[in-house]
Amino acid sequence: MQVARHVVCALSGGVDSAVAALLLRRRGYQVTGVFMKNWDSLDEHGVCTADRDCEDAYRVCQILDIPFHQVSYVKEYWNDVFSDFLSEYEKGRTPNPDIVCNKHIKFSCFFHYAVDNLGADAVATGHYARTSLEDEEVFQQKHIKRPEGLFRNRFEVRNAVKLLQAADSFKDQTFFLSQVSQDALRRTLFPLGGLTKDFVKKIAAENRLHHVLQKKESMGICFVGKRNFENFILQAPRTDHPALYRDLLRTSRVHWIAEEPPAALVRDKMMECHFRFRHQMALVPCVLTLNQDGTVWVTAVKAVRALAPGQFAVFYKGDECLGSGKILRLGPSAYLLQKGKSKPRVSTEGPSDGPGSGPGLGPTL
Repeated sequence: MQVARHVVCALSGGVDSAVAALLLRRRGYQVTGVFMKNWDSLDEHGVCTADRDCEDAYRVCQILDIPFHQVSYVKEYWNDVFSDFLSEYEKGRTPNPDIVCNKHIKFSCFFHYAVDNLGADAVATGHYARTSLEDEEVFQQKHIKRPEGLFRNRFEVRNAVKLLQAADSFKDQTFFLSQVSQDALRRTLFPLGGLTKDFVKKIAAENRLHHVLQKKESMGICFVGKRNFENFILQAPRTDHPALYRDLLRTSRVHWIAEEPPAALVRDKMMECHFRFRHQMALVPCVLTLNQDGTVWVTAVKAVRALAPGQFAVFYKGDECLGSGKILRLGPSAYLLQKGKSKPRVSTEGPSDGPGSGPGLGPTL
């Protein structure tokens, strides 16, 4: 008789992770719930929200009759996520701590704790996302150390795992997973990937998980940046002034999830795809131009509003999330371009803030 596969599920105290654990239990896996404490914060009544979330996560484990563990990554969160957040903020950039938290905490600290300390065959979270692997294929994965360097040998890791958008496109959270390592992704299950939020709530209601249903959507410290900065960008002031629109940006070295970099981009030095820089915004068609240092120029088919350094440009091809890079530089605004066209042209020489002297002319390296 085969021993049940052991899956360690991250529990936030919310409905999504609770239902993820429930579904894993139904599939016959040996499930362990783990609550991560990443931050100490108080609500309006002076109650520690992390403690309350931990209690809710523990109740989920009691209802599902599964073991419960609590781990603290407050120090790691401060060093790897919040310090970066403050540093970016001080530079006048618009950081996204959600993406950084997933990279360093959930899919690094938690992942290694689950595998190394708890003996997990796989980990799971309540994210709305999918991968290219079936469950049984996830359990067959072995740890393979990927080589370092920009153009790594593609055949070193065969059948790289792809990160795919969720069935519920509105709830899709691949944006926040765009910096996750291949190592972690190939050992991760996303039980909610094929479900809608409404159906998840229905499952919770039918399975005695009412205490997580009554909670507001999880808005931990990871979401502070997203709420404040995105609202600031979107509300200051409501205008379609051309100074807010740009069609060119340069990223840091891109983290490619499955192929590093994609074969088409290596071959042609350019590649058509889509990108977004905010969760749930419409995907924007673009052309990527690869630089020798692994950074890319992104030329949008049409100018987009409210681009800001520090945000992540997340790239998509069909339903696959290819990866992301932090926005470091912006091209001239539509306002400046219009202003330039209205002036008599004196010289064709001058500094350029884009690939070549215009989109499509190749990168300036």
